[in-house]
Amino acid sequence: MSDQEAIERFTALYDEYHSRVYAYAVSRAGRQLADEVVSEVFLISWQRVADLPQPALPWLLGVARNVALGQFRAAARQQSIAAELVIWTSDAAEGDVAAEVADRLAVLRALASLSEPDRELLTLVAWHGLSPADSAQVVGCSTAAYFVRLHRARRRLERAMDGAAEWRGADRAGRDRGSRVPERRICAASLAPGSALAPPGVALTRGEE
Repeated sequence: MSDQEAIERFTALYDEYHSRVYAYAVSRAGRQLADEVVSEVFLISWQRVADLPQPALPWLLGVARNVALGQFRAAARQQSIAAELVIWTSDAAEGDVAAEVADRLAVLRALASLSEPDRELLTLVAWHGLSPADSAQVVGCSTAAYFVRLHRARRRLERAMDGAAEWRGADRAGRDRGSRVPERRICAASLAPGSALAPPGVALTRGEE
């Protein structure tokens, strides 16, 4: 591959995937660390531009994942994610529809209570628009193992949503036991590809590929 061909290929790669890699980095490490993660990902991509796999996105996100895990301590990532949550919930609170705002806040707070691996499993398909097979490639497991882990993560998210519903129920007179059903529906809707409950500026779905 000539130098000019390498430059053209890298430029096309950057133009097509930069926003996707940045969105993943924000959801994985927070906005405070995302720029550093993205810079390192595309530096590595330039060094390997002649033999990048196709499609490139799962590989790029896998590199971003390794960079975030390798260069930033868990405490730093968690601190950055906590700051990101403040931004997301602030954005949500500016919405015009009270029910939608409450739903988004409930989902984001429940996600924030989960572990890093659970958050990643849940959002790779729902917010970043990857297929299960591509998501499995990002996290480094088989597709079958990904489905098992995803099922467990969804159960933990449902429990977190149920806990949030019980907490809010203390302030809602006359709320009956059937109120958990809407919480589970909110949970499922928020984790479907293209969800409107995903944080603004972070979710990128298949329609935007």
